[in-house]
Amino acid sequence: MGISTADVQAWMSDYADVIAEHREELVALDTAIGDGDHGTNMNRGMQAVVERLGGGGFDDIGALLKAVGMTLVSKVGGAAGPLYGTLFLQMGTALNGKAEAGLDEWADALEAGVAGVQKRGRAEPGDKTMVDALLPAVQALRDAQSDGASLADALARSEEAAREGMLATTPMEARKGRASYLGPRSVGHQDPGATSSHLLLQTARARLS
Repeated sequence: MGISTADVQAWMSDYADVIAEHREELVALDTAIGDGDHGTNMNRGMQAVVERLGGGGFDDIGALLKAVGMTLVSKVGGAAGPLYGTLFLQMGTALNGKAEAGLDEWADALEAGVAGVQKRGRAEPGDKTMVDALLPAVQALRDAQSDGASLADALARSEEAAREGMLATTPMEARKGRASYLGPRSVGHQDPGATSSHLLLQTARARLS
């Protein structure tokens, strides 16, 4: 069984709930090294996504994810809107016209999405951004493909790699975004974008497996 359009819609609804649940945690993380608005902005954006998707009318995964991306770009302030918007827009482009996606298609889509985020944010691994959680997740999917793993196993590996990548941001010195203004003072704080990215992949594991 692959991932259906309905599955992806449910994933987005679940992610909105998870973001709402972790809003204060994300605000606290961002207050330490940024503007303090990541949790609030992401919560506003994902509630808007749920409202947008509630209208239905999506024939395929690509169209649905593009709608998610456009909603986030228009509703979320700060860096999160353009970056998460790009992630979902590029994933949607990769899955255009597909009503179901297997592991191969899902890995291709996430890789395209993360490449879009890197291009938009000009971020590399080690810069202390969401890329530090997302890139390992893509690599884990690719490794799972090579091993002939099931979709469920691949999603579990992807989530674990994102978790490890998120935790690895704590000792890093930020080189991108507002956190980079702090220089060495950014060390010792977990990156909020990497945290919300891990939550995204954690929710995917729970819903799409």
